Amino acid sequence: MSDSFEIGGFDPDSVDELKSATGNSSARDKETSVDNDSEVGFRIEKFSFCEKTKTDHIPCLDNEEEIKRLNSSDRGENYERHCPKLSLGCLIPPPNGYKKPIPWPQSRDKIWFNNVPHTRLVEDKGGQNWIRREKDKFVFPGGGTQFIHGADQYLDQISQMIPGITFGIRTRVALDIGCGVASFGAFLMQRNTTTLSVAPKDVHENQIQFALERGVPAMVAVFATRRLLYPSQSFEMIHCSRCRINWTRDDGILLLEVNRMLRAGGYFVWAAQPVYKHEDNLQEQWKEMLGLTNRICWELIKKKGYIAVWRKPLNNSCYVNREAGTKPPLCRPDDDPDDVWYVNMKPCITRLPDNGYGANVSTWPARLHDPPERLQSIQMDAYISRKEIMKAESRFWLEVVESYVRVFRWKEFKLRNVLDMKAGFGGFAAALNDLGLDCWVMNVVPVSGFNTLPVIYDRGLVGTMHDWCEPFDTYPRTYDLIHAAFLFSVEKKRCNITNIMLEMDRMLRPEGRVYIRDSLSLMDQLQQVAKAIGWTAGVHDTGEGPHASVRILICDKRM
Repeated sequence: MSDSFEIGGFDPDSVDELKSATGNSSARDKETSVDNDSEVGFRIEKFSFCEKTKTDHIPCLDNEEEIKRLNSSDRGENYERHCPKLSLGCLIPPPNGYKKPIPWPQSRDKIWFNNVPHTRLVEDKGGQNWIRREKDKFVFPGGGTQFIHGADQYLDQISQMIPGITFGIRTRVALDIGCGVASFGAFLMQRNTTTLSVAPKDVHENQIQFALERGVPAMVAVFATRRLLYPSQSFEMIHCSRCRINWTRDDGILLLEVNRMLRAGGYFVWAAQPVYKHEDNLQEQWKEMLGLTNRICWELIKKKGYIAVWRKPLNNSCYVNREAGTKPPLCRPDDDPDDVWYVNMKPCITRLPDNGYGANVSTWPARLHDPPERLQSIQMDAYISRKEIMKAESRFWLEVVESYVRVFRWKEFKLRNVLDMKAGFGGFAAALNDLGLDCWVMNVVPVSGFNTLPVIYDRGLVGTMHDWCEPFDTYPRTYDLIHAAFLFSVEKKRCNITNIMLEMDRMLRPEGRVYIRDSLSLMDQLQQVAKAIGWTAGVHDTGEGPHASVRILICDKRM
């Protein structure tokens, strides 16, 4: 097997520009340094496994001591992030009898029981066609509480109600709130629409774990007091089917959060009892919902059976023409709707950009490579045009990933769930799409760099903000591949490198892979930590040759 990569005539100066532009030298870096184990002669003992009770552990969501100290949990504060001060310092064990996951697309319909050995949802929701157990597997018939006859039929119904929704063309990125086992998102994928399925870790605590095991984009998230970790105008459609959220409480603050994330002209689809039942209390809820949506300028474009669909306006004209004193008010002009990391929700209407940014993205698939207008609003240190930086990043990753596919036989690897820990403009994910790998990518934009997440969504991809000094909001054994390019050379200034790699191991499936592309000066340390974790690790040259300052550390996590 060759370790060389023919990158072609790529301008090295553009690579340096790309690295700095996507956050390697951000003014946001914390000034305090962290002991990052980088001293000369660094050695580390082999890590042991945590106790078996930690098999499904999510550190910032399972911090029981901190949750007990909360003054109130009335608004779901107990389901929000509460990170422990200390790392676990051990490896999360798989459940007994864990097997290599069933590959996509078969995993849409069945998974191994032993990989997610929890029967609560079968007991609670089996009669609603969500999930059932058959011998050594869980089977997903494709139903849901409000679409018992299957997600496909339900999606046909939505398409008939709203011809303009055009899944896979105009509607490329959707959010499914309170997603259950994510059959809605799973079946939307065959219509070329990527749906991010979200739910809290609540009484149905393993629903997101089922979604991820099936190979569906999903993340643990809750509508409580803080903004969700997605930028403004992220989703062309936001869907809530019996998601058990009181949208009108606290002056509609939760629906205002939906409004922040919904793209101008996008659709909110609500399938719930107040839409179609006539009991007094449900009709009162419907009236409250009508009043709130009217005040935030949403147009009720269709109500049929148990489904109601609203459309968000394309600009601010309706907002500014409301009667004086109408609640909720517009947010202050200086409110940044893309600032989401530990930021509280706000009881105000997010203003749409006067220049129309976000409202006029291209249709799919052209939008993947058409530089979006919001690119111009990204705050970054750049000496060349942002459009050129984005195009250069796309060319760079297409050539690199093409080499990975050829040399390391990625198509045989059967990638499905992928994490890019420092995504830039999403060039790595775009390359995977262009090369026909049937996978989805969670594109993470670290808080230590420039916020490129709006561009990622404008390209028709999904992602989230995160601080890699803290654990990520996903279950153990989520990803087949974790990719980290130029991450550690930045985060070593702020975070403990060993803790980041232990978190990578928590998120990585057995037989999964890690690709770390970073400075040669870090490779010895990274390789030692990888071996202490138990990964098989090797350092490889890049296409720039053996004298370049960058190397690739490739790691395999054995079963």
